[in-house]
Amino acid sequence: MARLITPRADDAARWYTDVVTQAKLADYSPVKGCMVIRPRGYALWENMQKVLDGMFKATGHENAYFPLFIPKSFLAKEAEHVEGFAKECAIVTHTRLKATGEPGAGAVVPDPDSRLEEELIIRPTSETIIYAMYAKWIQSYRDLPLLYNQWANIVRWEMRTRLFLRTTEFLWQEGHTAHATHAEAEEEALKILGIYKRFSEEWMAVPVLHGKKTPKEKFAGADTTYCIEALMQDGKALQAGTSHDLGQNFAKAFDVKYQTEAGGWEFVWNTSWGVTTRLIGAIIMSHGDDNGPIMPPRLAPLQAVLVPIWKSDADNAKIREAAAAIEKTLLAAGVRFKCDLRENVNPGFKYNEWELAGVPLRLECGPKDVEKGAVMAVRRTTREKESIPVGALATRVPALLEEIQAGMLAAAAARTQAMTRPVDGWSAFTDEIEKGGFLLAHHCGQTPCEVTIQDETKATVRVVTADGPKESGVCVRCGNPSSRRVHFARAY
Repeated sequence: MARLITPRADDAARWYTDVVTQAKLADYSPVKGCMVIRPRGYALWENMQKVLDGMFKATGHENAYFPLFIPKSFLAKEAEHVEGFAKECAIVTHTRLKATGEPGAGAVVPDPDSRLEEELIIRPTSETIIYAMYAKWIQSYRDLPLLYNQWANIVRWEMRTRLFLRTTEFLWQEGHTAHATHAEAEEEALKILGIYKRFSEEWMAVPVLHGKKTPKEKFAGADTTYCIEALMQDGKALQAGTSHDLGQNFAKAFDVKYQTEAGGWEFVWNTSWGVTTRLIGAIIMSHGDDNGPIMPPRLAPLQAVLVPIWKSDADNAKIREAAAAIEKTLLAAGVRFKCDLRENVNPGFKYNEWELAGVPLRLECGPKDVEKGAVMAVRRTTREKESIPVGALATRVPALLEEIQAGMLAAAAARTQAMTRPVDGWSAFTDEIEKGGFLLAHHCGQTPCEVTIQDETKATVRVVTADGPKESGVCVRCGNPSSRRVHFARAY
């Protein structure tokens, strides 16, 4: 099986695209900037969705669905919000087409008689349409808190796209909540941040920093944006999830009020939060190698695959019988498992195919294995081999998958730690940023200075960590006083 993956050391960007396409996770759409998520990639997203959905529901959230189309006037009601999204919006202006009789691309044009009285925005995010509905649904303190989430698609007209990481259309979840007090909203925003951190580390095996975004980097319309930030193998940071304290900005714009227990009227306090199919990109870039992606076992569409090996018809029958018993055992043990019994496909081809798919564990079963009553297990991460007695498969395979999961997190955490370093002085900063990784540097906290740093180095403040130590110093760029170090990096 020919490998069509560019070595990461030669071209990290090309490597990433090759892995996504050759592993059959996604492909380019005829619509520029959009992607087709293939079954293997969508199965991974479904597993991620299932886990996160359970976490949200366990904390009292309910799923709902809101329209894809948003009246243009809604977006204009919150000034900072419209400024933040104005350049990314796709707009619907007409409801039908009209044939011109001309061949080719000009055969149809918008029917001028169908122009909309008010143009519609294809949702870049749903705060405006959701809070317009909350204004109808919330009347009393008894209606609060309102804890809703939706799984949906989003359209943001991107100039430079990359599969999963940044596409014109993508999938995500967006939570939107309304509370009686700011303290409750703040607690909600931080609770969700904790869920995102736990999911990233415990399920994706991707270690993250958590904390606040700077005013420059926060969500348009939020008072405070909290985030998790991960470091990829190439030394670039990836924003993996955000949770926003929206204050009362949207409540005032859409007149979302509630009657208090004392009889007065108050504006609600809102939060919004979301993660996207970008998380699939994070898994690939955190764990993948030159042979393809490596799926964390807890989320892998297939956790283990069995490749039978035979040379004769007599071996074939015995091994098929053994394979059927192994399949029954592992499926009963809750392992997402497949037995590859394809004829006329040699084992080497199958090894390569399942390695390229990122399956965490490959099982091999040949005539000698059948005689011994065992199966050979090969880890996708280290290629370490282990012979497992058939009678122990139901317990050893799940345990081995957990070992692989823990090993992936440990390796990613060690790499992140090795690529995180303190830097003092502008000259050292500009030299070190070329090497990638997180730079811990003092910063004055002023947006103009932050803009200057980005313009000169393409690095941004990725996160002001929640648990960062206080340490007096001077800003790495302007020399003004600084009370702590923050994490800078170049990012996707």
